[in-house]
Amino acid sequence: MRMRVLGCSGGIGADLRTTAFLVDDDVLVDAGTGVGDLTVEEMGRIRHVFVTHSHLDHVAAIPLLVNSLFDRGESLVVHAQQATIDALRAHLFNWQIWPDFARLPTPETPALRFEALEAGETRRLNGRSFEAIQVSHAVPAVGYRCADASGSVCFSGDTSSNETLWAALNHAGDLDLLVVEVVYPDHAEAQAREAMHYCPRLLARDLAQLDSRPRLAVTHLKPGQEDRIMAELHETLPDYELHRLQRGDSFRL
Repeated sequence: MRMRVLGCSGGIGADLRTTAFLVDDDVLVDAGTGVGDLTVEEMGRIRHVFVTHSHLDHVAAIPLLVNSLFDRGESLVVHAQQATIDALRAHLFNWQIWPDFARLPTPETPALRFEALEAGETRRLNGRSFEAIQVSHAVPAVGYRCADASGSVCFSGDTSSNETLWAALNHAGDLDLLVVEVVYPDHAEAQAREAMHYCPRLLARDLAQLDSRPRLAVTHLKPGQEDRIMAELHETLPDYELHRLQRGDSFRL
């Protein structure tokens, strides 16, 4: 299994792109603005999008991606919690912000198809499993544990302090790579708690629940605060292998 980082920033500007990860060449985990850097040919290979939650920085590219793929004669399948699907239908694919591609070109052969995937459920695609795990955010949200015969990676999505993610990862066993969000530095812990994101101190407390010691790939850093957050993480988590994600990074498990 391969993972390519299309976007991993908490905002946009210059080389910054919001959250999107390409698994192999046919699956997206979230579809933020980083998707727009793919070629049309690369977009044409994408068959599935696993959405962690409905916030714009994680779904912004879905409407434009569907439009680019409209003529290929095959549905783009979006997997998400029903609450997330309902939000996308109501607020994006509503004929006002964007056409309802779940009914175009016809309801029988749509360019976009939604498939509900609730926390605790697993979807299997061509030898890979995608397990949805409940996390704690301002809207209904999940992380995804993706695994195949070569290894496993977990995408936390947007979350703050919780017990469900860590319990599920402990139950699953070995984890090679944890892609985890850290949005705020420690001096903004109160803001992190209110927005339901991690700061280094909160993440360290939660990692104490994890039985394994995966590599940590840090994502969703707040623009302008990246160096400070990473310095605090290195100080707080000296025993972990830490990697600050950058657009264009790739991993092979």
